[in-house]
Amino acid sequence: MTRAVRLWLAVGWAGALVLPWYAIDGSFWDFAWLAKYPGDATAPLLLQVLAHGRWWLLPVPLALLAATAALALGRDDARLARLLVGTGVAGLLLMLAEGAAIDHRGWSWAWLQALAGTSGPKQSGMGYGALVLSLAFVMLACQGLAARGWCRGDAFTVGAIALVVALVGVFVFFPVLEILFSAVKDNDGRFAPAEFVQKFFDRSVWGLDCLHSSLRCGVAWNTLFLAVVVGAGSTLIGLAFALIATRTDFPFKGLLKVMSVLPIITPPFVIGLAMILLFGRSGLVTGLLYDWFAVPRSRWIYGLQGVAIAQLLAFSPIAFLVLIGVVQGVSPSLEEASQTLRAKGWTTFNTVTLPLIRPGLANAFLLGFVESMADFGNPLVLAGNYEVLATKIFFAVVGASHDQGRAAVLAIILLAFTLGAFYAQHAWLGRKSYTTVTGKGDAGLAVPLPRGLRRLCYAVAGPFALLTAVTYATILIASFWNTVGRDYSLTLQHYVTGFSVEWGARGLHFTGSAWDSFWTTIQIAAVSAPLTAAIGLMTAYLLTRQKFAGQRAFEFGTMLSFAIPGTVIGVSYILAFNVPPIELTGTGVILVICFVFRNMPVGVRSGIAALSQIDKSLDEASLTLGARTFATVRRVVLPLLRPAMVSALVYSFVRAMTAVSAVIFLVTAQYNMATAYIVGRVEAGEYGLAIAYSNVLIAVMLGAILLIQLAVGERRLGRRQPQAVLAVQAGG
Repeated sequence: MTRAVRLWLAVGWAGALVLPWYAIDGSFWDFAWLAKYPGDATAPLLLQVLAHGRWWLLPVPLALLAATAALALGRDDARLARLLVGTGVAGLLLMLAEGAAIDHRGWSWAWLQALAGTSGPKQSGMGYGALVLSLAFVMLACQGLAARGWCRGDAFTVGAIALVVALVGVFVFFPVLEILFSAVKDNDGRFAPAEFVQKFFDRSVWGLDCLHSSLRCGVAWNTLFLAVVVGAGSTLIGLAFALIATRTDFPFKGLLKVMSVLPIITPPFVIGLAMILLFGRSGLVTGLLYDWFAVPRSRWIYGLQGVAIAQLLAFSPIAFLVLIGVVQGVSPSLEEASQTLRAKGWTTFNTVTLPLIRPGLANAFLLGFVESMADFGNPLVLAGNYEVLATKIFFAVVGASHDQGRAAVLAIILLAFTLGAFYAQHAWLGRKSYTTVTGKGDAGLAVPLPRGLRRLCYAVAGPFALLTAVTYATILIASFWNTVGRDYSLTLQHYVTGFSVEWGARGLHFTGSAWDSFWTTIQIAAVSAPLTAAIGLMTAYLLTRQKFAGQRAFEFGTMLSFAIPGTVIGVSYILAFNVPPIELTGTGVILVICFVFRNMPVGVRSGIAALSQIDKSLDEASLTLGARTFATVRRVVLPLLRPAMVSALVYSFVRAMTAVSAVIFLVTAQYNMATAYIVGRVEAGEYGLAIAYSNVLIAVMLGAILLIQLAVGERRLGRRQPQAVLAVQAGG
């Protein structure tokens, strides 16, 4: 413990003595502030106190000094542990108190202004030094808790739990609570619980008129029904693709995987736009049906069916990415044992294979359900008169009414639905064991699918693959049309406008209008993807391998950002991080943070599904041989989590490249994302340029997916390959 305490004390003093205490102007990765160091805006903590008169900061370094003195005086381990916990917690509370009490206008609270009689001192948000020192305080407290026996004295586990809890608390709960508090306030900011009750039980939310009349049902029931349909449908399609890819001799598996992943790497409103180009009143398919078979033109694509088809195209790949690793993890020896007992193929699948993949099915359904509820782009384009909560929240925030309280009430309803799905999933899984990877020798071959099931998988996956191919062919071809919907002559002008490159006197110049947003998007996605995967898989490990108080609430907290629509997340981030103590609005950091915690649930659910198949005895064997928890995670657990790691990296990267609703409020002129640029082009009527940009993003993300797959590799469980077995049998 002493060595680790010295390390974190050194980190804490570096934050207090070296790094700027306040947030500096410019990018997080911009170090131009070094030229002005250590001026008033860039001075570290102690210089802020001693040289610039910010006396209210003095208690913070005193807490760090107390921890240093406790170690230097050679206290016994029990007393040192108590002092570390006390100083760590006290340091964090002091930082939060002084940061929240004073902002750029003075005292933040009215009672402080009344007590002081003045507007008070002023300060900006916390910077590098505060970030490093707060991390040091957290880890010092964790060292003390581990020394006192928490989590069997494992400092790594205690630190990981504390770090994830702190991150989720600051970047998930705090922004959401910031906007949800407005649910009990009126538009003038006054406490008004009666308005909350009126908005919550409004007929437009819970009405059931569609059951007995031609009127529409409430928006809550519309959203719930759509989410159930999409959750079940995406799970079924994802399972069909996973079984074909892992349990059949289908000759074009690589193409099948690419087609199943394509929808996830496309901005959602582009899929909606392609659906309109195909099946709208003037669409290509609609025109052909009218010309060939005299089928009347209609607007059937607008409404529940259109949104459901678009969401199935967009979210089924998520289910596939979750389920393929789970299906691969089913032990062939269990299936061979069933066949040895003379069970038929369908009986083996129904009684052995299917029960073992229940965690993957439950997680895939939960992700599809929550994604459908939080989706904004597809309903905005295709919903027509079929209202859903995400779009209602958006128009409540940015519409003419600007009713933030109504948006918060609708967000609470979304949370209630998500909580219900969360507990339904746990009830369905129960307390059964789904372990299939035990560390024992397993050289069995996966049992082929029964003939009927194989045909059913092809019947489900075939039409989906065909629709996907037609949709993406339309997206590709439409980028070469002169004017989408009117002039179908071919041109390259859209690509030239967005991505032209010229050679000048000073070298290569990226003169296209889309380049700035393109490079910004690549940078943000490349930074956020590994952070998302790391935090998500670490959280999954803690949830499946550790027991601690509040574990259920902690797991739900990790899903919270996934349940809230992106529009609400964007607005809540502005409200929470536009003023001290954490001032991030207008920077690239807020975009990275938004993507990390918006996409983290996919890594969590994929990790939980994969870890539920890995026997805990593998971890215990490593610990018994003297390895620390960190070494066990790195050498034993992570190699077996490669499918979950790939899915987390791929999903987080492509979502950062294609997200719309969450970032539309957070982008700036300096940090403009690709999707915000595309939305601007759509609003301006430049559909060709918008589709051309989308095609470029698709090509880039396909290359990134291949690189991620090559870098991470595949999980190897020491099983035989069918070709090798056939060769041995032929030779014998």
